[in-house]
Amino acid sequence: MSDALTAPARRRRPAESPPKETGPWPWLDRGGRFSAFKAAVLAGCVAPGLWLAYRWWMNLLGPEPFLATTRITGDWTIYFLLISLAVTPARWIFDEVRVLQVRRMLGLAALGYALVHLLLYVGNENWRLVHVLVEIVKRSYLSVGIVALIGLCVLGWTSTDGWLKRLGKEWKILHRVAYGLTALGILHFFMQSKIRIDMPVLMAGFFLWLMLWRAMPSTWRLRWWPLLPLAVLAAFGAAALEWAWYATQTKVPASRVLAAHWDWYALQDLDFRPAMHVLLWGVLLAGAAAGWRVMKRLRPAPVAAPSPDVRARRAARRAAREAAAGEAV
Repeated sequence: MSDALTAPARRRRPAESPPKETGPWPWLDRGGRFSAFKAAVLAGCVAPGLWLAYRWWMNLLGPEPFLATTRITGDWTIYFLLISLAVTPARWIFDEVRVLQVRRMLGLAALGYALVHLLLYVGNENWRLVHVLVEIVKRSYLSVGIVALIGLCVLGWTSTDGWLKRLGKEWKILHRVAYGLTALGILHFFMQSKIRIDMPVLMAGFFLWLMLWRAMPSTWRLRWWPLLPLAVLAAFGAAALEWAWYATQTKVPASRVLAAHWDWYALQDLDFRPAMHVLLWGVLLAGAAAGWRVMKRLRPAPVAAPSPDVRARRAARRAAREAAAGEAV
């Protein structure tokens, strides 16, 4: 017996074709019409940068605005990379084709924040380019970050329709490099965070969820219940990664950090460790997917309007009946 909350097993697999959404302006669709959805996503992409610029203008970033802004733009680079990787799961889980229209926009937003991140770092070093190059070579976390940035530049350069046609099938293979670049970005996040790694662990947990989802069989991607064990696996992976980092890179007792995930008093106070946040968000996503399927099943099917040929035949039969009735009278 099929599950009432499960999409049919024979449902056609969602398309995985590269994006073809670019219009003359980012808020327009392919046909040049205004798209409220794309405009809202574009506003969401630029909003963090505008808010950050406003805080800088109002002197709300503390005594070292270059340093604070560099850190925040780096964080948003990781956020937008993960959001762009979440587009394909959203397409499958919620059966919503429109999200594919903004995948390229989200990837370019990540590239934009990464470039600003580098520019601010150079500004924080008083624009001494030779010194910056030496630091990139000497410091491993900077080397990792610059490799990720170069890769993002390549993907951004080849994201146009012209490169899509030129590369053909190789385009998709090239842009799968985004998985590795996101991993490098998170590693850079870890390395420059040093002791406090809560946010890098959280981002790593979300990234692990996205990669585990892609490893699932295609038929499971259309169902809601595999998202529950997926959330558990991603949470355990995030906890193990946090433990390994503290055990190998710091002198902090890694076993105490791991035990903090199951601290009952902390859980009562909603003071969750990053792995618990990954688990919570994964379970909420599974619930949202189940609810979305129920709503779609309860929604009445749209009634298709009759075609012009059908309307013409109906009018002809109506005229014939009226004529026959007139003859009978």
